Amino acid sequence: MKIEARYYKTVDHDTLQCILCPNLCVLKNNEIGSCKTRQNIDSKLYQLFYKMASSIAIDPIEKKPLYHFYPGSKIFSIGTVGCSFHCMFCQNYSISQFTDIHLEQIDEKEIFEIMKENKINLLAFTYNEPFIWYETVYDISKYLKEKDKNIKIVLVSNGYINSKPLMDLLPYIDAINIDLKSFQNDFYKNFCDGKLEPVLQTIRTAAKYIHIEVTTLIIPTLNDSEQEIRAIADFISSIDQDIPLHISKYYPYYKLNIPPTSTDTILKLVDVAKKSLKYVYSGNISSKDDSTYCTCGNKLIDRHGYNAKTIGIKEGVCMDCGEKIYGKF
Repeated sequence: MKIEARYYKTVDHDTLQCILCPNLCVLKNNEIGSCKTRQNIDSKLYQLFYKMASSIAIDPIEKKPLYHFYPGSKIFSIGTVGCSFHCMFCQNYSISQFTDIHLEQIDEKEIFEIMKENKINLLAFTYNEPFIWYETVYDISKYLKEKDKNIKIVLVSNGYINSKPLMDLLPYIDAINIDLKSFQNDFYKNFCDGKLEPVLQTIRTAAKYIHIEVTTLIIPTLNDSEQEIRAIADFISSIDQDIPLHISKYYPYYKLNIPPTSTDTILKLVDVAKKSLKYVYSGNISSKDDSTYCTCGNKLIDRHGYNAKTIGIKEGVCMDCGEKIYGKF
């Protein structure tokens, strides 16, 4: 099912420019954008997969990952196809880089009923890039918010969106995890077909209005230096040192065959980032302590894998020292 896109402008009689994301694709009639989801059809831009899902699941919220947003909760998760990036190491490339797969038409009323039947108040747009599914995300989020003010909407995103559509959507979003893939523009250019600065700007903007956590996948020889993780941590800290950072282990996927990141490297970089940030977590490794601690040493959230229980927080503050803890609990 297709629907006219919200953000585009006319260049000439048969040419349009999409202005949803910084790719700013210029499309003649019948041409499809870089994201593979937007097409110029008779001089109108259409989103080709409106309310069409490739993946539907109920996940632990820790899987997003979000560690400071209703820990221990289940979250209804949906995604479609396509992406504004073409990352050589994408773990979901079968849906982000290809569109010729089975898709299921979804309906916001049905989603609402499923969530209520399962006593779930959290919905995530995830698996592929939600911003390129903008019209679906906007309409479903708005509907659910109007039906029940207690429903919370989450995005798991690359952060690649222009300012106007971001600001229009944020009133209906409660939390976001943004992949900050590197602090090098050349990395974004060479391995993702993107740019760094728009992602940084999305992080800055989102942090003003909603709950945010950041994830960086560490790839050996490409973004695994202490200098780079220090730059990432310092950037996040310049916004708010309470923003959680997830430092995740890379495994070979798609077009990149570099060997996996060592666990020792991940743990070393976690320690580096902790010099600037209060909450830093390792991801995709076993035999680690995932729990959340206050600066006073009190255990706040007991976490083992995807199982989490809040034990040391009451009304948003540490039960031992009274420090306010970043997040929603």
